[in-house]
Parts: sequence; structure tokens; C-alpha cells
Amino acid sequence: MTQSRPDTRTLTRASVVLQELHDEAPAGDFTLGWLMGSLHKQSFGLIMLMLAIMSAAPGIGFVAGPLLIVVAFQMIAGSPAPIFPRWIAARPLPTRHLGAVMQRAIPMLRYLEKMIHPRCPTPPGATRRVVGIAVLALTARLMLSPIPLSNILPAVVIALISLAYLEEDGLMLAIGLVAGFVVLALDLGVVWELVHGAKLIWLSV
Repeated sequence: MTQSRPDTRTLTRASVVLQELHDEAPAGDFTLGWLMGSLHKQSFGLIMLMLAIMSAAPGIGFVAGPLLIVVAFQMIAGSPAPIFPRWIAARPLPTRHLGAVMQRAIPMLRYLEKMIHPRCPTPPGATRRVVGIAVLALTARLMLSPIPLSNILPAVVIALISLAYLEEDGLMLAIGLVAGFVVLALDLGVVWELVHGAKLIWLSV
């Protein structure tokens, strides 16, 4: 098993860490093991942020989704740090897809970091579990939607929640959780309308 260090708040801005990862990424393929080994003071927040960015990338998003589910379950269970099996950590993934998404994500992170800072502290244990539940629900939405590009919105919300959790910003975390609830509520509303419409059509036949 591959395990990161316990969840602690990083002293380095996430955008700086991601820029270093982008600059140092292997030319052809990278592995989750390399990614975890390159993160400074690894935490649930930083790993979730990276996986959220990966989930928006074509070609590697199918790997990031299941990994987000693993991380979310571990947060809900109260695990002190993320753990991945070695066979997952050693799987090669194309660097070009990750690099393209990171080039777009880093400027956005730099902008968000101007507004995100430690405030409105929340209970660590309860916060970790709430974040785990939210990420689990949003990841399920991300993976199950058959509509092309529909993975981008939940991935962005997961990234916002992860960044707020990483920076211990209770206010921004609350905003991210509300945004996640709205996304899920809208999706459930659409599903309900589709089911209700199909039922009416069935009854009219």
C-alpha cells in the first residue's frame, strides 16, 4: 500500500505546488505514486484537489473518479491519511492530458487563493467527514452522468471544496458545500422530471 503523510495544513500555496508538479512531470507518463511522492506535506485536501483537476482531463478522468471515491470513503471513516494500493499507485497515466488541464487550473487557483485564507474554524473531525460525504456524492454525479463535458462542473466544485478544506477556510468551505448541494439538487430535479415524463408517456400509451 502507498500512504501519504497525515493530513496537515500545507505551508505552500496549492498553485505553487501544482506549478512545480507541472514543471517536473515526466515527459511521457506519470504515476499516482510519483504524484504523491512529489506533493509537499501531503494531505487529503491537496490530493483531492489534484484528483479533481485530473477528473476534468480527457484520458485520465476515468482513473481520478474511482480514486476520489477511495479518498472520500477514507475521510468518512476517519483515516489519518490517504492510502492507495501499489498496483493503483504504479499505473502509468499520460502526462500530456494532466499538463493541459493544469495549465488552465493554475491561474484559476492563483485567483481563488487571493480570497481563500484561514477563517471561521470548524471541528476537524466532523469537517473531514462532511467533506468526505460531499466529495463522494459529487464524484458519483461526475462518474454517472452520460452527458459529454458534464464532469467539469462537479470537478470544479470538488476542487473548490478541496482548496477551502486545505486552507482551513470555513466560510469558503461552506460556500463550496452549498454549491455542491445545488448541483446535486438540480441533477435530482432533472432526473425526477425525466422519470415523471416517461411515466406520463407510458400511461398515455
